[in-house]
Amino acid sequence: MASFSQWVAAARLRTLPMAIAPVVVGSAAAAELGSLHLGKALLALIVALALQIGVNYSNDYSDGIRGTDDDRVGPFRLTGSGAAAPATVRNMAFTFYGIAALAGLALAIWANAWWLLLVGLASIVAAWFYTGGKNPYGYMGLGEIFVFIFFGLVAVLGTTYTQAEQLSDVAWVGAIGTGLVSTALLMANNVRDIPTDVEAGKRTLAVRLGDTKARWSYPIMLAVAVAAPLFFVREYPGMWLMLVLLVVSLRPSLIMLEAQERGELIPVLKMTGLFGILYAVLFTLGVAL
Repeated sequence: MASFSQWVAAARLRTLPMAIAPVVVGSAAAAELGSLHLGKALLALIVALALQIGVNYSNDYSDGIRGTDDDRVGPFRLTGSGAAAPATVRNMAFTFYGIAALAGLALAIWANAWWLLLVGLASIVAAWFYTGGKNPYGYMGLGEIFVFIFFGLVAVLGTTYTQAEQLSDVAWVGAIGTGLVSTALLMANNVRDIPTDVEAGKRTLAVRLGDTKARWSYPIMLAVAVAAPLFFVREYPGMWLMLVLLVVSLRPSLIMLEAQERGELIPVLKMTGLFGILYAVLFTLGVAL
C-alpha cells in the first residue's frame, strides 16, 4: 500500500502552479473590467487544482498500465513503481475529477452560465483521454494543444467570464501567455522523456520535433508569453514589469538547451512552475499599476 507521501509525490505538486496561475490572471482581467469576485475566483481555483491533480493521477495510471513508466527518469509514479494498484490510482483520478465537477457546477450556477457545464465536461474528457483510452491523443503529439487550450484559454477566460460576464483583450492576452507557459512546462517534461517515450511508442510533440527543436521551443514559448502583454504598455505602463521574466527564464532555458543527462531536466519543471506564478503576479501588477 502506497504511503501518504507517495500519493503526494504522485500528485506532482510542481505542476500545480500551472493551475493557480490562470485563475490569478483571469481574476486580474476581471478586476480590470471592474468585476473581481473572490468567491467565484476560489471556486475556479478548486476546479483548476482538482483537474490538474486528476490528470496527474490519470497519467500515472494510464502510462503505468501501458508500461511507459517501466524505465522512468522523472518524478515518482505509483502505478509504474508498483506502490499502488492501478485501479486505486484510477479511482483517485476520478475522485478529483468529481471534485472539479462539483465545484464547476457550483460556479456555473453562481455565474448563471449553464453552458459552462459543457466546457467542464469537455475538460474532464480531455484530461482522461490525454493518456487514457485506446488511442490517447497525448501519444500522438497533441498533448500541448490540450494544455494550451484548457490550462490557458479555457482556465483564464472561464475565470474572467464567471466574474465579469464578459471578456477583454487583456483577458485574451493573459490566456495566451499563460497557455504558452503551461505548454512550455509540458515540453520540458516530454523532452526529458524522449528516449523512454520512443521505446514505448509514445509520439509526443517533443518526439516528433526531435531533441534539438523541442529544446528550443521551450525558451521561444516563454519569450512569446512575456512579449504578449507588452502590447498594452501604453494603457498599462506596469506591463513593463513582465520583462523581469526574461531574466527569470534564463536559467531554466539554459538547462533545457545544454543538459546532457535527462535527469538534469527535472528541476526545470519546478522552475517553470515558479515562472508561471511570477508571470501571474507580474501580470496582475501590470494591470493594477
